[in-house]
Amino acid sequence: MKHPHFTTVGRTLGIGALMLLSGCTMEVLSPKGDIGAQEKTLLLTSLGLMLLIVVPVIIMTLYFAWKYRASNTKAVYMPRWSHSTRIEVVVWTIPCIIVAILGVLTYKSTHALDPYKPIESSVKPINIDVVSLDWKWLFIYPDYDIATVNQIAFPVDTPVNFRITSSSLMNSFFIPQLGSQIYSMAGMETKLHLIAREAGDYAGISANYSGAGFSGMRFRAIATSNEGFQDWINQAKAANNPLTPESYQTLVQPSERNPVTLYSSAPTGMFDNIMHNTMSKIAGLDPASCTPTSQNLIAGNN
Repeated sequence: MKHPHFTTVGRTLGIGALMLLSGCTMEVLSPKGDIGAQEKTLLLTSLGLMLLIVVPVIIMTLYFAWKYRASNTKAVYMPRWSHSTRIEVVVWTIPCIIVAILGVLTYKSTHALDPYKPIESSVKPINIDVVSLDWKWLFIYPDYDIATVNQIAFPVDTPVNFRITSSSLMNSFFIPQLGSQIYSMAGMETKLHLIAREAGDYAGISANYSGAGFSGMRFRAIATSNEGFQDWINQAKAANNPLTPESYQTLVQPSERNPVTLYSSAPTGMFDNIMHNTMSKIAGLDPASCTPTSQNLIAGNN
């Protein structure tokens, strides 16, 4: 007969576990783009191969503990046993085969999913320059002369080429449902290529702790139709809110949970200025050697 106290505790723990899991969205396992789908396949394949070792070991551990328990007098007791060739062959051969398979998968996927590798497509890609600030994301569309904070948009089935840097602390740019994350680092440029196969509003995050406002450093990635993307571009251009060196000085100051902001224009070469001027500060170069626009951007980073 079950004790009522144990039943209550069991139910409480079960409900608590369900409540905790209710906050998990499992976005990595619900990919909406080619890169994310390939990474999901790689993840599940690797997990399955490793479980081929883990599951039998767990089962045998429980079986041996039960069979050779002190109360089982029928179990054969062999205190001088020390070696079994058959067991050695199984213990070493199977893990070696699995490690070899994982090695081949890792080698192939490292090249196939290289974040710097452009996505092959007959469709012209969208270029987005990404700058991580404290604690928000600045996105610049050099081909459309607009910029945004904490929101991007792009057409479905269109490759997106990201150039990524940071104005200060290192962060990690990540859209879980589309694929790979990559770091943004001050004075350096990293690249990422993604594509969305389904329309949607996807969550973007910083996957690297960068201080007090880290938890709110989130953005939205909107995959839409070509018409929807053009409407979004027109909305930004109609905002009558240019991103000037002066407004950048305000934007670059640390702030938390910034709302989405659209800028109707952005200075030409702004991404390169931010990256190179940050590099100059790190190297201790004289800002006087920079262009006037660059000097203003440097002032905004101080």
